[in-house]
This record gives sequence, structure tokens and C-alpha cells, in this order.
Amino acid sequence: MTLWGGRFKDPLSEIAFRFSSSLDVDKRLFREDIAGSVAHVHMLGAQGILTADEVSALAGALEAVRKDIESGGLNPKGAEDIHSFIEEELRRRIGEVAGKLHTGRSRNDQIALDERLYIRAAVQSLTAALKRLQRTLLEQAERHADTILPGFTHLQHAQPVLLAHHLLAYVEMLARDSSRFADCLRRANLSPLGAGAAAGTSFLLDRKRVADELGFDGIVANSMDAVSDRDALIEFVSDAAIAMVHLSRLAEELVLWSSSEFGFCEIADAFTTGSSLMPQKKNPDMAELIRGKSSRVIGDLVALLTLLKGLPLAYNRDLQEDKPPLFDAHDTLESSLLVLSEMLAHVTFGTERMRNAANEGYTTATDLAEYLVRKGMAFRDAHRAAGEIVRYAIESRKPLSQLTFDEFRRFAPLAESDVLSAVDVPQSIQQKKSAGSTSPAEVLRQISFWRSQLQ
Repeated sequence: MTLWGGRFKDPLSEIAFRFSSSLDVDKRLFREDIAGSVAHVHMLGAQGILTADEVSALAGALEAVRKDIESGGLNPKGAEDIHSFIEEELRRRIGEVAGKLHTGRSRNDQIALDERLYIRAAVQSLTAALKRLQRTLLEQAERHADTILPGFTHLQHAQPVLLAHHLLAYVEMLARDSSRFADCLRRANLSPLGAGAAAGTSFLLDRKRVADELGFDGIVANSMDAVSDRDALIEFVSDAAIAMVHLSRLAEELVLWSSSEFGFCEIADAFTTGSSLMPQKKNPDMAELIRGKSSRVIGDLVALLTLLKGLPLAYNRDLQEDKPPLFDAHDTLESSLLVLSEMLAHVTFGTERMRNAANEGYTTATDLAEYLVRKGMAFRDAHRAAGEIVRYAIESRKPLSQLTFDEFRRFAPLAESDVLSAVDVPQSIQQKKSAGSTSPAEVLRQISFWRSQLQ
């Protein structure tokens, strides 16, 4: 039975029913749908639209349906959507009074409510998962507060940095992800229920009461906006896409660093796989899957934006397609966070290889230029002189640390005997002074800050 058949002489064709049914997708909203219905029933009773007995019957039956679905004793099937399934199940249990449940509302505002309730729960679960990964990164940073590796730009050796500093960069990214989700929730946490199909209703509903009971901060002010707006979904999936890009970047580094060419880390066996042909292979499949799954969530965002871009006000059936990208973005991000957090906790870093690599590629050339500036040269002149010294060292097949004082003086007459300390890799780390730098003092400050934030 549909919720709308009175105007039609002929029933919907079976093929059209199967094509248009969304139950397989939106049945996961049963908790949100029932919570919204219970609040709606309570409000109808308070407004004198339903009697106390009707409120009791409807609210009791709704809670019983929720428990039966949760326990697996009731499987939603055969209906147009989760809303019609629940109402039909109520009719089967308590009779005609079930038909009064829908007084003063439409599926349009009902769907919009369910989605906002879903987003609210999803933000809470994702925020917890983001913090879990932050803690894992922080624990690794604490273990490696003195491990040096080359920092990269353009995937070329750039300057020596501490591994802890590198890992803490991701802690910062994830903090912004949490902040974005919190900001999304601030706008999403308004109730659309009571907007009806588009124009509101002639029943004197107390929309604020429903919003308060469901924990919303207020109501969506315009009834047309309430039923047609999907900004909350777009913003949520956008935030998820940004977070997945962050995870993809970290996963990419684990893929690179675990290769023989880098040798910077080893991923535990529990998070790698082998080859069906090559016995020696140990593949970083979980990291690669996270990197690959980021494209799905980016696609989810594009799907939502494309879905909305041409829709006139107010509700259109196209909006039925808004839930698959919402659910997929949530599920993909949450599972990726879980796997990456567990995988990263069991990564072993090749500290000696990192340290040796930091001594390759003339990574202290910038320190040499800054040293010459302190001796009185203009930065551009110092930059040129340092570049000439690097070229000479490359041609001589020597690292900067093996050049003699006289060799430095050939290109930089202002250099003094302490120039060798300027090109020493550990000294490069120690000499950093700017806030947020890779100096040990700054890294320990960052670790202390995040330890207090993530307790």
C-alpha cells in the first residue's frame, strides 16, 4: 500500500515500483525516522490534535517497531520507502489510528529531518574516529621526537626535519577536519519538520517543541527551503572528501616510505598482502585502498552537487538520490579512519635509513645560506654562493660536511671556521628558531599541546 493512491485509478506498474523504491537504501534511517515520528506524535498530542490515548498507542507502537527492527525480528521490505514501511507496520499493529501519524507533515519534511538527524550522529562518530587517528599519530611522534629524516618538496630532498614534526602536520590537518564537521553540524542542526510538502500546514503545529525534543538548536525558517535544501548533506560530504584527501596523502607516504627505494618504514604483516605469483612480495594494500577510496568520496561530493544544480524549488523526486552518496561518504571515511589508525600504530620506522637519507641531497644548503647572511651577506648573494658551493660539492662527489674550510672560502670569503657546524644535519634541526618549526623545542611544545587537546 502506498501513502498517496487516492487520486489514481490504476496502480503503479511493478517495474516502475521496483525502479522508484528507495527502501534498500533508506531503511538504515529507521531510527531517525521513528525518533522524528515519536516527537511529532508528542507535539500533536500537546496541541490537542491527537488524544492522549492516540498518542500513547502511536508512540508505543513506534518504539516497538524500532526495537523489532534493531533486534532483527522485523525486516523492512516490500514498501516504497522506510517511511511507508513503518506506517504500514503501525497500521498492521494498531489499526486505523496509525493513519493519524502523518497529520500535518509530508514525506518531504520527514526525509529532510531524518537526514539531519543522521548527519548529527555521523559527525559524532567521525569526530571520535578522527581523534583516535590523531592520538595514534601523536603516540608515534612522541616515540620519534629525535628521529631525523629529509623533508621533501617536489619529492626532492629539501631540509632536515624531525619525524615527529612530519607526523604532527597530519594531526593539524585532522584537527581542521574535526572543526569543519563541527561547523557543518552548527548549520545542519535545525529542524525542518512541520514545513509540510512546501507551503506549511493549516494545523497549528508547534515546530519548536519538536525541535527541542529532538535536540535541535531551532527550526528551518522557510518551509520551501526546509524541504528542498540539501546544503547540510553537501557540506558534510565536502568535509568528508577533504578528510579523505588528507588520509590519502598519508597513505601515499606510507606506500612510498615502505618501498625498497625509501626504506623509511615497514607496515605490519596484518595490514599488508602478498602476491598470487611472486612469493617475495609484501604489498601495502590497505594504504593503497585508502588512497583509492578517496576518489569515491570525491565522487560522492560531485554526485550531490550535480544532483542539486538544476532543481527548481521545492522538492523533486531527484532528491531520492541524495542518500547513497551521503551514506557512502560516511561509511568510507569511517572505515578508512579505523584501518589507518590501526595500521599506523603498528608501523615500524627505519630511523637509521631516515637519518642517513637526511645527510644525502645537500639538505643543509639553506642553513649554509642563512649562515652567510648572519656573517653579513645579503640573502640573494648568500643564496647564490651557497648554490655555487653545492654545485662544487656535487662535481667533487662530496657531501657538504666533507668540504674543507678553504673550499668554503673559495665561494664565500665571509665564511669562518664555524661554517662546518652550519652544514651539520643535527645542528640544522637545533638551529631552527621560528614558531612552528622543526626545532626540538618547538616539536616538544606541539606534542605537549596536542597531548592536552586530545585527552
